[in-house]
Amino acid sequence: MYDNRRFRPVDAVPGSSVGHYHQDGDLVWAEFSGTAVRAGRLVATCRADGVLDAAYCYVTADGETVSGTFVGTPTVLDDGRVRLTEEWSRADGSSGVSQIEEIE
Repeated sequence: MYDNRRFRPVDAVPGSSVGHYHQDGDLVWAEFSGTAVRAGRLVATCRADGVLDAAYCYVTADGETVSGTFVGTPTVLDDGRVRLTEEWSRADGSSGVSQIEEIE
């Protein structure tokens, strides 16, 4: 479901991070970077329904390190692309919801 797909935030602006996803069975991993993120990685397991249980870390353009976990719930859009709604929590105690969308 995720192998060789690329995602970026739904509210993307020029320079937003782009993630390149890979999948082998239930194992999913990705690399992402952009203007605000120098380098990032995630690893996840994929449930039978496509939901991701993931951990991530990245380094911002300012040199800050960020890490956390998320549960990503997929929605298949009318055009066949995938949107992930991610309920995340960071090691610093912050939490929220964000969405990323497959790009072609």
